[in-house]
Amino acid sequence: MAPSLDFFRWWGKDNNSSKGTPVVVTMENPNYSVLEINGPDEVFKPVDKDRGKNAKQFTWVLLLKAHKAAGCVAWLGNVLWDLLGAIKKRLVFGQMENEKSGKGILYRVIMGFLVMALAFLAFEVVAHLKGWHYFENSSLHIPETLEIRGWLHLVYVAWLEFRADCIAPAIQALTNFCIALFLIQSADRLLLCLGCFWIKFKKIKPRIEEVPHKPDDLEGSGCNYPKVLVQIPMCNEREVYEQSISAVCQLDWPKERLLIQVLDDSDDESIQWLIKAEVTQWSQKGVNIIYRHRLVRTGYKAGNLKSAMNCDYVKDYEFVAIFDADFQPNPDFLKLTVPHFKDNPELGLVQARWSFVNKDENLLTRLQNINLCFHFEVEQQVNGVFLNFFGFNGTAGVWRIKALEDSGGWLERTTVEDMDIAVRAHLNGWKFIFLNDVKVLCELPESYEAYKKQQHRWHSGPMHLFRLCLPAIITSKMMFWKKANLILLFFLLRKLILPFYSFTLFCIILPLTMFVPEAELSMWVICYVPVFMSFMNILPSPRSFPFIVPYLLFENTMSVTKFNAMISGLFQLGSSYEWIVTKKAGRSSESDLLAVEERETKAMNHPQLHRGTSDSGLSELNKLKEHQEAAAPKPPVKKLNKIYKKELALAFLLLTAAGRSLLSAQGVHFYFLLFQGISFLLVGLDLIGEQMS
Repeated sequence: MAPSLDFFRWWGKDNNSSKGTPVVVTMENPNYSVLEINGPDEVFKPVDKDRGKNAKQFTWVLLLKAHKAAGCVAWLGNVLWDLLGAIKKRLVFGQMENEKSGKGILYRVIMGFLVMALAFLAFEVVAHLKGWHYFENSSLHIPETLEIRGWLHLVYVAWLEFRADCIAPAIQALTNFCIALFLIQSADRLLLCLGCFWIKFKKIKPRIEEVPHKPDDLEGSGCNYPKVLVQIPMCNEREVYEQSISAVCQLDWPKERLLIQVLDDSDDESIQWLIKAEVTQWSQKGVNIIYRHRLVRTGYKAGNLKSAMNCDYVKDYEFVAIFDADFQPNPDFLKLTVPHFKDNPELGLVQARWSFVNKDENLLTRLQNINLCFHFEVEQQVNGVFLNFFGFNGTAGVWRIKALEDSGGWLERTTVEDMDIAVRAHLNGWKFIFLNDVKVLCELPESYEAYKKQQHRWHSGPMHLFRLCLPAIITSKMMFWKKANLILLFFLLRKLILPFYSFTLFCIILPLTMFVPEAELSMWVICYVPVFMSFMNILPSPRSFPFIVPYLLFENTMSVTKFNAMISGLFQLGSSYEWIVTKKAGRSSESDLLAVEERETKAMNHPQLHRGTSDSGLSELNKLKEHQEAAAPKPPVKKLNKIYKKELALAFLLLTAAGRSLLSAQGVHFYFLLFQGISFLLVGLDLIGEQMS
């Protein structure tokens, strides 16, 4: 048998036999302990962690932890103090929102629910303190007659019987109906996302077979280019008129094949002179641009576009591009969109995507960016690829003028003239193309007031249009499945059902189930599915994943505005035909400003952009400058953040329900109601978005 060569054991024995003299090391620093080293291996042996620490070290650790905890508490205290200060300031100086639609019917309904919730909560607290615990895990136990003690106990027992027999079944039936709608809408959203994944996987996108226009054509006659009309409708757009006109005037297209119409509906004379002066300056540079101002301003944007299309010279043009006042197209916009019409006579619309210069301005713009990224990346792209139909976004699109004329032109019957013309063109057999790669820079509303008014118009108009278009859709000659898609998906599911179930389920039914525990709302309905759908919505904008929880809460908060708008449009209440121009800030990114300056310098130095300036032109320009200087600037209007009554009422309703859920020990429901109530409170006090000083 081979000898054992255990060197480690031999080394240990050798060390033990010659142990040597112990060495004592004493440090002068009192923060260190005194250790005894018996040998060379003593240093490498595991030492008890607590052995090398003295009382002062433990004291310092505790002090550091206490300092960190105190810092966290101080930070939370500062945040709470600032929030309370902002709330106090808003209550003192804020303006109350004016109720116009239906004289505040929805607000009175919510207040009725709030009063009942407060009464029920007080009643339940008294019963809880008296020890009348008759339900556990939603199973109700009605006490016998001998168990009843006093008239208050008798009333409480009668309420339990009435609640279990009459109220709970009705709430449960409405809950099941809303859950069914919720699941249908979630399935539709999931199918849209799968369609988007398929488009990405297969790399499907509209392509141009060949380059129809060579760059050299710009230096020649440009006869191969179709004649394009560009329209810029605007109304009191003091902040953005200059940059939009500048961007459109620098489109890369032969000047003799391009005409720009600035359609000014401003009722402020000083703004009219500013816009007219800007148009005159570009006209002096050789740009074919016209200023139009209506004397009779009817029909809002639709009336403005309709009036411009009635001009005699429009018949010479084949296509029309439309840009709202805050949109800034790149110079190659027409070269990326117009060629798709070649050899495609059934194509009526080419829609480009929006990009946002101020998407990171505040929390409100970030949440809007999530919604609009999903709208363009998923909804518009999938419907464009598989159905050749989607809702026209009203701007950043190119129409074939023949398609507009065949569809009846612009009508003034609704506030969503863009969706109106798209539906009528679809009924007439015209096809649409969405270009996800072509982006046009624009602005998002930065204040909650502007965003709320915009959303009200976007959700009341479609319901008003649905009432008007339903007979035409039913009697049209297009295929049955296209009719079903238009009625069931485009209008009912995405425009009516979504705001209905979102408001009813999360803002009405969920608080009621806290006071009527016999009607159950499962955890997966309020937690798992909404989080999953929010995750799907954020996929097109992956940088927004940290905002998934604020996005979920804010979407539920906006459901009251969307539901109110949907009702007003469906039943044609007063606010269904209300058009308020969305307030813009006139922001431009740094790269955009540099690009504009470079393009303007190039345009100023290009010999083809200049023409001889006549004396009459100079005199007209001087006259405009004189009017511009003579117009006395109006004093700035003092703007204040507003207080929104419906949102505040819902905030107190949800917080009351959260307090009631504590008696039933429903954890997930409590946290959802608590955070949703805080979200409504912040929105109701207008603490989200732009803050007015």
